[in-house]
Formats: sequence, C-alpha cells, structure tokens
Amino acid sequence: MRKMFLAIILILLSFPAVFAQEEKMSAGFGLEFNMNSRHNFAAGAALNFEYRLNYHAALGIILSASNNFFGITVLEPTAFIRGYIWENCHGLLFFQVDFGPFFILEEGDVIVLPELGLRAGFRKPLGKSYYIEPFGRLGYPFAFGVGVVTGKRF
Repeated sequence: MRKMFLAIILILLSFPAVFAQEEKMSAGFGLEFNMNSRHNFAAGAALNFEYRLNYHAALGIILSASNNFFGITVLEPTAFIRGYIWENCHGLLFFQVDFGPFFILEEGDVIVLPELGLRAGFRKPLGKSYYIEPFGRLGYPFAFGVGVVTGKRF
C-alpha cells in the first residue's frame, strides 16, 4: 500500500514539468487548520499544482497531510476542478470541487474513504508571478478547513 501511494505521488509530481512550457501553470504551498479528525482539530500542510484550461477554468491536484497531534494522520491526494468567477483589480474569486481518496492513519490501521469537498477562496496577485490565496472548504468525510496558500505562476 505504501509503495503504491509513493508511486502515485511521484507520477503526479511529474505533471508540472509537462505543463510549465505553456505558462498556464501554478504551484503553491499552503497551511490549513481543519477538522479532519474525529478527535480534536488538526493542522495540515499541502502542495498544490494547477493547470489553467482557459481564463475561467482550471484543473489540478492537491497533496495534503493533516495531524491532530493525538495519533491521527490524514492524507488527501485529491484532484480538483476550479472555476474563477469574478475578477477585480485586487484578484480572483474562485469556487472549486475537490475529489479523491481520504486516507486515515490511526493506531497502525489505514482507513480509506472517498472525499468530496467544496472550496472557495480569493487569489491575490503579489507582483507578476506570485500569489497568496486564502480559502475555506467543506466536505465529506472532513467537516471543514480554512487556510492560506502561497505560490508561483509559470
């Protein structure tokens, strides 16, 4: 199971090199406070990769991990479909649908559940190539998450 998970991550990490030549790509790192655990809140970190299909739509992947500091770790290798719905001089408002597996690691057991989530946020440009993106999300099997991502457009 562990070897398969590592192989999937390596394959997904190879996609950004393919898309980077078209300058429609972005990659970022984020931190999140969430309720991915049955017991207590959790803190998490994530890597995001996005490919813009056009001005209003994007596809991507998010590789995230959360821990509640009491023995429960959650891994979320999810894909997403994003729609940019409103732009002004300060940035872009977006809505996103996340889907994929939800791995719960607890006391030596691995529980796999399907994940489906809705995310909304605001992408604020920082200069020509960088951005910051506060967001909130709701879904199953987690309750909620709030966080911020910062990254670079290619």
